[in-house]
Amino acid sequence: MLSALIATLANNTSIPAIDTVKPNSISWSFLKDQSVQLLHTFMQLLPTLLLGIVILVISYLIATPLSRLLIKPVTYMTKSKLVHLVARRGISTLIILLGFYLFLRLAGLTEFAVAIMSGTGLIGLILGFAFRDIAENFIASLLLSVQRPFKIDDVIEVDGRIGIVKKVTARATTLVDYDGNHIQIPNATVYKNTIKNLTANPKMRGHFSIGIGYDNDIRDAQSLAISIISQQTSVLSDPPPQVLIDNLGSATINFTVYFWVNGEQYSTVKVASQLMRELINSFTQHNISMPDNARERILLNSQGEDIYPIAREAKTETTEEINEQSHIQKHKTTEHEHSIDDVSSDTDDIREQADESRDPEQGKNII
Repeated sequence: MLSALIATLANNTSIPAIDTVKPNSISWSFLKDQSVQLLHTFMQLLPTLLLGIVILVISYLIATPLSRLLIKPVTYMTKSKLVHLVARRGISTLIILLGFYLFLRLAGLTEFAVAIMSGTGLIGLILGFAFRDIAENFIASLLLSVQRPFKIDDVIEVDGRIGIVKKVTARATTLVDYDGNHIQIPNATVYKNTIKNLTANPKMRGHFSIGIGYDNDIRDAQSLAISIISQQTSVLSDPPPQVLIDNLGSATINFTVYFWVNGEQYSTVKVASQLMRELINSFTQHNISMPDNARERILLNSQGEDIYPIAREAKTETTEEINEQSHIQKHKTTEHEHSIDDVSSDTDDIREQADESRDPEQGKNII
């Protein structure tokens, strides 16, 4: 039975003849037929191909104006220039990709069009991992432009660096510190760190320490200090200044003086210097001692007498003479008095220097 089945299959199966034509012996008629067939196929695809090209060109031309029209709702939600730019370019890219996809479909390359669209997402994912830091800075710049924790010319402190904001681009934030240096901080670092805005509130508090001897009346010294501080035009009366006992030292009772100034007009460092000078002069005039922490060692002989009495008496006399001279001496007006008494803020000067200096970052401001 098996042999009969094999015989039947053998009789019903026809083996095609083997083409013995050599590759180099292709006839001109064959080439002509193939060319005619290719031309015929091209002529059939020509209308759809031209339509695809027209769609691609139209999508390219309308991408920009249509994207501007479509982002109108976004402009009402946020005023960030960077968000507007990213949204507009994203919509433009999608419109152009749609036109390119339709062109491939009309050209008969449907599978290739699907592969291109799938590969676009894959390439974007690969680039995202490859340029992770750049993408992180870009996303941080978007968040900074939307949330706007600071603005241009604000004085901020980020990551231990204090400076005036000169520029914020899609990559970094440029600060100009009070030494005149340009500092570029990546936006990811700015966004992830604590941002201290020193100009959001114009009132700034300064402080310094000063010590008096234990032989003085503490309450009188505090009252005198507050009176002297309140007389300064650069110090605000609201909030009021404070003179508080900070700690008890080995030779002095140490006060911490707190005062408030308008940070846009005055420098807390300069005002603190002026207040310390005025307090020292006032304490000296009111015989309020301000001893240091120096130790004095006295050597005695077997009878309990000072070994160096003459030298000590001379030292005491010299100290008394210095104190008398400090009481008698008056402040004389000199050519440097204006610079000494200058308590104005340096922020405006640094802003002018930042405007006149070369811009190290060529990108556009995004806030």
